[in-house]
Amino acid sequence: MDARSPLAAATPALAPLIRARGLALTVPSAAGPVNILHGIDLDIMAGETVALLGPSGSGKTSLLMLLAGLERPSAGHITLAGHDLTRLGEDALARLRRDHVGVVFQAFHLIPTMTALENVAVPLELAGRADARIRARASLEAVGLGHRLSHLPGQLSGGEQQRTAIARAFSAAPRLILADEPTGNLDQATGREIISLLFAEQRAHATTLLLVTHDPALASRCERRLHLADGRLVA
Repeated sequence: MDARSPLAAATPALAPLIRARGLALTVPSAAGPVNILHGIDLDIMAGETVALLGPSGSGKTSLLMLLAGLERPSAGHITLAGHDLTRLGEDALARLRRDHVGVVFQAFHLIPTMTALENVAVPLELAGRADARIRARASLEAVGLGHRLSHLPGQLSGGEQQRTAIARAFSAAPRLILADEPTGNLDQATGREIISLLFAEQRAHATTLLLVTHDPALASRCERRLHLADGRLVA
């Protein structure tokens, strides 16, 4: 599925933030090679909100991992913010993720021995931001956790932990947020709050959002919906 328009194709200023062509992923197994993704063509423009739907095992998380540069494709190319991920080494990929990508997982992936403030500040400190603590505090205040800065993850509710993860993802003002079933470990009411917060932060930062979900109602909040089945994008 190719989201290009004639105008986008003709106007460099409207080049996609993400462009994937012929993307494939094959992994080994005891029974032989397993083909997870097959010939994915995909364009996502800057500022878009895009939902990626599909049944379990269709390859949604694998596609997200490729777009984040956390996995290498078996074939094809991915361009993110003008950089060909397939040509970059691990150090360059890490810098590109640091500068351009925020990820929100179903599991919160917070460091259990660090406070909420430290969890958000650490990536900024590793990036050499002198104002890391100030930015981290502001990000936590933006998600309603200004009163929980010194709490460890184990002292936070599931919703508060995911709010911390969202604050961390947005703290460096990335161009792209990848969210993989961000409400999967939350109850329905808390999940609705988290999604409202996620979209509010996306609008505030004008960030591109690619959201993996099983929920058609949640997907309907995005401007565009893509469907993945058996490792292929389908209409």
